Amino acid sequence: MLARLAELGLKGHLSEGVERTIIGVVGSVFPELQEMLEAMEGVDDVVRVSKPFKLSSREFQPSDTTIQVGDVTIGGQEVVVMAGPCAVESEQQLMATARAVKAAGAHILRGGAFKPSTSPYTFRGMGEDGLKIMAAAREETGLPIITEVMTPSDIELVARYADILQIGARNMQNYMLLDEVGKSQKPVMLKRGMSATIEEWLLSAEYILSQGNRQVIMCERGIRTYETYTRNTMDISAIPIIKRLSHLPVIGDPSHGTGKWYLVAPLALASVAAGADGIMVEVHPNPDHALKDGAQSLTFENFRQLMAQLPPVAASVGRRVGTGPQRVSV
Repeated sequence: MLARLAELGLKGHLSEGVERTIIGVVGSVFPELQEMLEAMEGVDDVVRVSKPFKLSSREFQPSDTTIQVGDVTIGGQEVVVMAGPCAVESEQQLMATARAVKAAGAHILRGGAFKPSTSPYTFRGMGEDGLKIMAAAREETGLPIITEVMTPSDIELVARYADILQIGARNMQNYMLLDEVGKSQKPVMLKRGMSATIEEWLLSAEYILSQGNRQVIMCERGIRTYETYTRNTMDISAIPIIKRLSHLPVIGDPSHGTGKWYLVAPLALASVAAGADGIMVEVHPNPDHALKDGAQSLTFENFRQLMAQLPPVAASVGRRVGTGPQRVSV
């Protein structure tokens, strides 16, 4: 059937379930297509997907997507916590943070080696040296790592080190980059653009999915509104909306969503209560001296307090917070 679809100039995306197999058909359709598909052997039903985002919709795949990263499952029963500094600044800073978030129960280590900045004069990351430090932290703690990739030319390099590729808000509609990470077969976390609608966000996910990469994670990180007291306006409503429209897992990022450290814990808890599959939190050993985003970074102690608050909130919505990867290299 996939071969026949290709002959018609269409692309078929296979989704195998326990009770049935769904083939999503993407391409330029024509009036007679439905009848042609219904006549094919093995076809039980043909359903027209009305939404512009096809592969990410629940009409295409009713069951939730789960993504396995080492020992960590994203989109399953457990709420996943990604934690670490906004930017890798030194080996000492990153290793201290990795040990602290691991001890507090984090599942994945975050950190930026390549950092986009509004100003070209601020710290823009350590590049490959930063990736090497993150890999060393993974080796010691067992925590998988997530880091941002900014250009198609960097994908191969970043993918050699990272377990999850992050697409930042400013690159949500960088379609060449989305196409290329779609070909990488690495899990991809797609952050919502600062002025993007939910439909635009899902259509960006569609670029990655259409290249064959089914391991896409959505991340709500706040949008730009008229409010100036916070860095962004954290759109908690986007979390249950995505869960209703799409089968893809969704992560809440209260650090970027608010820009203020004392708002991170309340919005992290709210994200979990709203149905998020995880949270991403910035943690730094000394936020006052951070080269990037110190104002929104938690101290080690504040992060421990947040981790203690998460389990009862997760339990209230039928979820749980796991203990994180157990492997530690010595």
